[in-house]
Amino acid sequence: MEPLNADAPDGFFDILEERRRSSDICHALRTFNPQPYRGATPISVATLNRTVLESQYLSYVIQEIMVECDEPREALLEEASALLDEMSQNLQLGFIRLLGFALSKVFKRLFSAIHVNEDGLAWLQQAIQEYPVILMPNHRSYVDFLVLSYIMFTYDLSIPVIAAGIPLMGMKLIGEIFRRSGAFFIRRAIGSDKLYWAVLSEYVRTIVRTGYAPLEFYVEGLRSRTLKSLTPKLGMMHMVLEPFFKGEVFDISLVPISISYERVLEESLLAHELLGVPKPRETTGGLLKARTVLNDDYGCMHVCFGQPLSVRDLLKGKINLRQYNLVPRDLPMKPNKETQDLVSGLAHMIIRLQERNAMLSVWNLMAVILLQNLQGIDLDLLTQKTLWLRRISLRFGARVRWPKHLSDSEVMSSTLTLHYSVVRCERGRVFLVEEVGPGPVTQEESVFRRAAAVLMCASYRNQAVHVFTRPAMVAVAMAKAVSSRTDDVFHHFKFLLELFCNEFVFIPGQAVQDFEEGCGLLQQCGVIDRSDAEIRVRDGSQETIVFLRAILQPFIEGYQVVFRYLCEGSSQTFREKMFSSGIRSFIMKLLISGDIQSYECLSSDLQKNILAALLRMSALTKTKVDDQNEFRVNKSAVKRIWDMLNNGWTPQISIDARL
Repeated sequence: MEPLNADAPDGFFDILEERRRSSDICHALRTFNPQPYRGATPISVATLNRTVLESQYLSYVIQEIMVECDEPREALLEEASALLDEMSQNLQLGFIRLLGFALSKVFKRLFSAIHVNEDGLAWLQQAIQEYPVILMPNHRSYVDFLVLSYIMFTYDLSIPVIAAGIPLMGMKLIGEIFRRSGAFFIRRAIGSDKLYWAVLSEYVRTIVRTGYAPLEFYVEGLRSRTLKSLTPKLGMMHMVLEPFFKGEVFDISLVPISISYERVLEESLLAHELLGVPKPRETTGGLLKARTVLNDDYGCMHVCFGQPLSVRDLLKGKINLRQYNLVPRDLPMKPNKETQDLVSGLAHMIIRLQERNAMLSVWNLMAVILLQNLQGIDLDLLTQKTLWLRRISLRFGARVRWPKHLSDSEVMSSTLTLHYSVVRCERGRVFLVEEVGPGPVTQEESVFRRAAAVLMCASYRNQAVHVFTRPAMVAVAMAKAVSSRTDDVFHHFKFLLELFCNEFVFIPGQAVQDFEEGCGLLQQCGVIDRSDAEIRVRDGSQETIVFLRAILQPFIEGYQVVFRYLCEGSSQTFREKMFSSGIRSFIMKLLISGDIQSYECLSSDLQKNILAALLRMSALTKTKVDDQNEFRVNKSAVKRIWDMLNNGWTPQISIDARL
């Protein structure tokens, strides 16, 4: 293993350093001899697929469908075989070598460094040899899909099989290369297709049960368009854990992986998607047209492999596995409420670990400051505030990469240069860059361009927002509480946690722990004094409290605007598509008139999270009408939530406090 790179954070090394010094073809063709899971007997792809099709589980489900739908067994078996052919990977070392060679070329063009933690690779190497391993990275870019396999090939670790979205399969040549590099393809909308669920779940369980290869999937389900963590999707999580529940494997190792980008390839695409511009179809031609990205600089990437987590240890004393002994292993078994809650807790915990191991860049901190100063800010003041925020972030437990060999002014200057597409410095003043188009623009077009610039910047703030979420929520709760009593502040904190639990990731049932974490971080930074009875801001710390509240301000204003739209609307019901166009038009008018200031209100993800929150809080109900979601508004319930959110809240758009 290479020595640690001088510019890498402590414990990390640059895997591209050796690639820049030696032959890529020799790297791709070298001896590859990974150590497999010790309990596994190597099997071929054909044997794996045959095991799935001949399983008692699939046979039982097919029998059920025969009775329910009166279809012949042979037709259902043929359909199951076709589904498996569509889905399954075809991992081949030759294609791994081809991909290894190509990615060496691509990554050296795109990134100045790919930093990987040395301890993490050692932990992973050990874990792979002991029990089935589940790799669980966050998902911020299409590059996520490639980089982990590249790292594992580079360091002689077993190549994972990877759950991928079906659109990648449609990319003809590229889709086939991915399939032969270990990708298996899952439909995004499975619905109630019982046979598809059966084939997929048995395929996943067979991979885990046999130790065929490490299995990689995104617990968030989708690529995050906002670049902040998404609440987990639990279907795949249930599938990978079931072999443990049923006693088919002694243990399973879950490996949280944090992938952090200094600059994301899709930054403009993501912002426009959030503003309602359809995402370009994923095609081989589209990928070839996008090769112009190779001419740009995307800075550093950090990949942090977390310490493997033993499922047996995590669930010890928390679940009664005897229930699984009452039903034959080969028969379907719907998880009970206890199991569902445990799986949900594990999935949320994995995302929290991904957040804690994420590496923040200088730009992530600068983005936080810039979004509180949308009118622009002097470079000297931006530098001062960024250095202050770095100190706060480190005290809050964040990992921050700050280049050691450059002065602070050089760090700021190089960061601004790297992010020229988002920000610009002229005459010593820094401001966001807006798209330029031909001819005069309408007010709506002007707002759209401004919103795109803000959302691009917000995506980088979002990579750091988890560091401040809990302290910021305590700060907001203190403003809303009618007194400084701890129980009053906690009451408002709990309300914010419930409201924002689709916006940020909170482990279910841990409101007290989240409150204690937020208060503890503020205490250790000297911002608040706290006793059992009350919480007070310390003298001289009001600027920090105001700053933290301002981090949540765009989210709060977004929720307030949607509540207003729902309460003022004449209709009690609406369809999802009608809501999207209606709320966008409503927000555009408010931005043009100056009634609201936050361009982030236009984010479609924010709007969806608000609907999800209102559904959870029984202010909306949802039904299916003509294959579309129809919502019914309980205006009095929305108004109560709106009043609670407004209580004591004075929006703070920009701060110029002395830090």
